[in-house]
Amino acid sequence: MALSSADPSKPLQDLETDVALRAILEGTATETGQQFFTALVQNLVKALGTHGAWVTEYFPETRRLRAFAFWLDGQWVKDYEMDIAGTPCERVIDTAKLVHFPDRMLEIFPHDEEMRTIGVVSYMGVPLQDTDGKSLGHMAVIDRRPIPEEPRVHAVFQIFAARAAAELQRLRAEAQVREREEKVGQLLNSAMDAIIELDDRLHISHVNPATVKAFRCPADKMTGQDFRRFISHQDSERLLTLIAELDGLPEGERSRWIPGGLTARCPEDESFPAEATLSRFELHRRKYTTLILRNVRDRVEAEQKIQSLTVETEFLREELRALYQDGTLIGESLALKQVLRDVSQVAGTDTTVLIMGETGTGKELVARAIHAASSRRERPLITVNCATIPATLIESEFFGHEPGAFTGATKKREGRFSLADKGTIFLDEIGELPLELQAKLLRVLQEGEFDPVGSSRTTKVDVRVLAATNRDLASAVKQGTFREDLYYRLNVFPIRLPPLRERGDDVVRLASVFAKRFAAKMGRTLAPLTAGDARRLQTYRWPGNVRELQNVLERAVITAEDGKLNLDRALPETLLVHGVPASRTASPPDAILSAKELEELERTNILRALEAAKWKVSGEKGAASLLGLNASTLSSRMKALKIHKPVSR
Repeated sequence: MALSSADPSKPLQDLETDVALRAILEGTATETGQQFFTALVQNLVKALGTHGAWVTEYFPETRRLRAFAFWLDGQWVKDYEMDIAGTPCERVIDTAKLVHFPDRMLEIFPHDEEMRTIGVVSYMGVPLQDTDGKSLGHMAVIDRRPIPEEPRVHAVFQIFAARAAAELQRLRAEAQVREREEKVGQLLNSAMDAIIELDDRLHISHVNPATVKAFRCPADKMTGQDFRRFISHQDSERLLTLIAELDGLPEGERSRWIPGGLTARCPEDESFPAEATLSRFELHRRKYTTLILRNVRDRVEAEQKIQSLTVETEFLREELRALYQDGTLIGESLALKQVLRDVSQVAGTDTTVLIMGETGTGKELVARAIHAASSRRERPLITVNCATIPATLIESEFFGHEPGAFTGATKKREGRFSLADKGTIFLDEIGELPLELQAKLLRVLQEGEFDPVGSSRTTKVDVRVLAATNRDLASAVKQGTFREDLYYRLNVFPIRLPPLRERGDDVVRLASVFAKRFAAKMGRTLAPLTAGDARRLQTYRWPGNVRELQNVLERAVITAEDGKLNLDRALPETLLVHGVPASRTASPPDAILSAKELEELERTNILRALEAAKWKVSGEKGAASLLGLNASTLSSRMKALKIHKPVSR
C-alpha cells in the first residue's frame, strides 16, 4: 500500500477522531506480526498526516531500538536501528510516558545529527509496555512542521500504541512458547534414556531418538503401535495394574518407579532389561502415560561379572590358603620361631619389611603371612617378581602407562602399585631391579606417588611394601649395583629366613607333612617315614631348601612302591660326582661350613642338575625343574656363580 507524504496544509486540530479510529481498525484487523506493524505505521501516517512514523522493539541490555516498520517521506526505511542515548526516544523509554515536543526539536536536541539531517521540527513518542509495565519498545511520529498539543491527537496516538503493544506482547509470548517448545524438544532429543508417550489406549504417540536406538526400530514404525507389543506379556499385566494405581492417586503424585523394571522387546525378538519410571497426566480431558526406560543390560552384565569375579576371587583365596597350608612354616627350630616372632611383631604396622633368605626358604609365604595379619588384609596383596619382567617393561608393570606411551601401548593400563592401593605389594627378587628404576621406587616409598609412563599426571597411592631377596644387598651397594638410599629405605625391618639345613629336625617334620599331603592328593596310602628315611633327609644339604624338599617328596610319593616312599629315585644324591654317590661326599649333619664351602656346594649341585638335564635350564625336564627353582632364579644363580655351558669343539 503506497501513501503520499503528509499534507502540510491540513492542520492536526481538524483531525477527525472517528476517521482515524476506523483507519486503525480497517488497516490492522486482518494482519499479524510484521504485516501488522507495516499496516499500523501506514495508517498512523495517514491518520495524523505526519512526514514519518515508526514502531520499534527495545533491547535493554544494549539500550538500542530496532524498527519493525519505519515510514519516512513516502518510502520504507529498511533495517533501521538506533542507540537511544541523547535522543527523544530515550526519554520515552526512561519515563515510560508519552513524550511530545511540539516544536523546535533541533534546539532541544542540537547533537542529534540524524534529526538535523531529516529536518525534524516536532516529535511525539509513546512507550509500548506489557501488563507488568516493562518496556517492550516504542512508537513515534516526526514532522517538519509543529505538532500541536491536541488532546484528540494524543488519544488517537495512544490508541494506535495500545494496538501495537498488544501485538508486540503477543509476539513476545509466542516467541517464548516457541523457545520453550524448542528447549523441551532438545531436552527430549538429547536424553540418553528412552522417553515414550502413550495415549489413553496405551498406543505410542511420541518417542525420542534414544527410544529408536534402544528398540532398534524407526520412530514411524513405533508411533501408533500398542506399547504392550514392546514388553513381555507379564510386564503388560503389571503395567495395567500400575496405571490403575496411579489413577487413584491425587494429581501431582501420579508417578513412580516400576519395581524390578521391565523386560523390553525389540521387533527383532531381542530383549533387554530396563529400569523404568511411569507417570500419568491429563490434557483436554484425555489421559496420557509417560514411560522413561533405561537399558541396564551392560550394568546387569557388569554386576554379574563382578559377582562372578568376587566368587572366583574368594575361590582363589581359598586355594591359596590351602596351597600355603602345606607346612612351609611348620617347624620347632629356634631359627624358625624367631621368624614367626618377627612376623607377629611387624604385621600390625605399615613398616616396610625386607625378607632375606636363600632360594626356596619361603619368602613369599612370610610376605603373605604379614599381609594376612595386617589391617590391610581385606585389600589385595599384589606380587611382582622383579627378575622375570623384562627391563624395558618393568616401569610400565610397576606404574602403568597411557595409550601411545610406547610401541604396543594401545590402551591405558593400571600398574601394580595402583592395583595395590590401600593394600600391600610384595616385590620379590628386589635385588634384580634395574638401577634406573630404583630411584622411582624410592620416590614411591618416600612420597607415596609416581607418574605413569607417558603421563604428566602424578598418581598418589597408599601401599605397604614388602621386599624379598636372596642376594646380599649390602655387598651390592658397595659394588654400585644397588642404591644405598633405597637399601636403607627397604631395610627398616629385616627378617632373615634360615635355610633348611639350619633348621635341624624340621626337615623330617616338613617331609612328613608333604608326604601326607601328596599321598592324599594322589589317593594313595603310605607308611610313615622310617628312621633311615629321616637320616637320609637330614644328611642332604638341601640347596633348594623347602621348595626342593617339596619336589623331592612329590617324586618320592609318585615312585612309591608297596606303600613306602622311594627316596632312592627322588633324592638328588642318586646323581654321581666323578662316579661317587653324592651322599658319601656330603658333610656330616653337625659340620659347620664356611660361606665359600656353601657357595661351592651350591655350585656343585647346580652343575649336577645341569649335566643331568644336558644343560637344559627350563622346561619339564630342565635343571630348574630338578632343583625345584624358577628358571629365572636358576639363571640368576648361574650368573652369580659364573657357571657357563661348556663350548662344544
